[in-house]
Amino acid sequence: MAYDDLRSFLRALERDGDLKRVKVQVDPYLEVGEIVDRVQKAKGPALLFEDVKGSSMPLAMNVFGTERRLAKALGLKSPDDISQKIAGLLKPELPQGFTGFRDAFGKLASMAHVPPKKVKPGEAPVQEVVLTGDEVDLDELPALFTWPLDGGSFFNLGLTHTKDPDSGVRNLGLYRLQRHDKRTIGMHWQIHKDSRNHYQVAARRGERLPVAIAFGCPPAVTYAATAPLPGDIDEYLFAGFVQGERVRMVDCRTVPLQVPADAEVVLEGWLEPGEMLPEGPFGDHTGFYTPQEPFPALTIDCVTMRRRPILQSIVVGRPPTEDGPLGKFTERFFLPLLKIIIPDIVDYDLPEAGGFHNCVIVSIDKKYPKHAQKVMHAIWGAHMMSLTKLIIVVDADCDVHDYHEVAWRALGNTDYSRDLVVVEGPVDHLDHASYQQFWGGKAGIDATRKLPEEGYTRDGGWPEMVTSDPETSERVTRRWKEYGL
Repeated sequence: MAYDDLRSFLRALERDGDLKRVKVQVDPYLEVGEIVDRVQKAKGPALLFEDVKGSSMPLAMNVFGTERRLAKALGLKSPDDISQKIAGLLKPELPQGFTGFRDAFGKLASMAHVPPKKVKPGEAPVQEVVLTGDEVDLDELPALFTWPLDGGSFFNLGLTHTKDPDSGVRNLGLYRLQRHDKRTIGMHWQIHKDSRNHYQVAARRGERLPVAIAFGCPPAVTYAATAPLPGDIDEYLFAGFVQGERVRMVDCRTVPLQVPADAEVVLEGWLEPGEMLPEGPFGDHTGFYTPQEPFPALTIDCVTMRRRPILQSIVVGRPPTEDGPLGKFTERFFLPLLKIIIPDIVDYDLPEAGGFHNCVIVSIDKKYPKHAQKVMHAIWGAHMMSLTKLIIVVDADCDVHDYHEVAWRALGNTDYSRDLVVVEGPVDHLDHASYQQFWGGKAGIDATRKLPEEGYTRDGGWPEMVTSDPETSERVTRRWKEYGL
């Protein structure tokens, strides 16, 4: 089972020797960021800063900084545990015989505990302390000024809750939050994000939008907020599915939204139409600063928290960072879903160095001419995969996670006059490389073996790869110790 709140997970990490308490005072202005960046790049432990200058709250950092730690937080041995479970639920075949019906009912039973569970306000730890009006002071929360050219101090792991004004469907997202003053934070809602759409709908109606931001949530909830789920899939349904039990939710005190009852801190407020402030610059997960732009500015009317809250945050910047394990788990979790949309795919890899969404390496069992190009265009039409800038397609016998193997195929198996596809399309809001914002050039590389029907008519056809003689290889393996090597 996954951990039902942040502090129980931190206690487990400390028992395992995988959490380091930093007892000396640290400065949230640059110093915390420098410490965390060094530790996470060294694959070091989770950190709990007990004395953060200007705040009475401890600060938990690098909590999901390794794949092993994230798997532990979600109650998994590996991300493949959930991907196999998702694949099982997605199988469309009708049950055959008694065993088939038993398996089908087993799938239904596995979903029964998934929907969130509502608890009464008096049962919610996150509402042990309630601050309103002049009691609200965001300066009491340890926001981070991480990089020298940042435009201010930011909360980087606040889980933002909104509702679609038309349908009432809630959305949970993870966006950076700039602290403008004691009661105001900037909402970095990019053009492709659901919360931005909710705000625009409300603004067109002349209505204000309720917003709630939760910090230090149960690990499965925090992970779900990072996952690129379609807008009609409830992140709390997904979180319950991942952690194997229902997420406890409670009604907010001042806005018509629900938040995790076991969170550490919650900010509540109303976003007025047209309330915008300059936000940024910010040293982002791309490894570059994103420029200052106007974004909605939220006024906080209420803060609820535990009696001795712990704030959780992350440091982003040049990879590798804590984004790495989160992105890799998303890659594995969503392989079965991607295969439903594009069944041609055998496996795929999203390199962290490409910011995950900028580059996709995909393997296919090639069956016909231009099969690779068909898959490229299918990926560019698949939800948030549409932001992919580079697609490399290799044959099924290539391990997409072995970058040396992929590079060997891509650099040696291509005639760029025929095997390079260049198109234009949408790119990430944060993409600084496109010559205009929001759209730019994309490329696909067909690194598969080429067929005669594709115009490869050289004598002998596509050559065979060099491989060892199996019998000799087995004999050498058997005698290896005899060689004294």
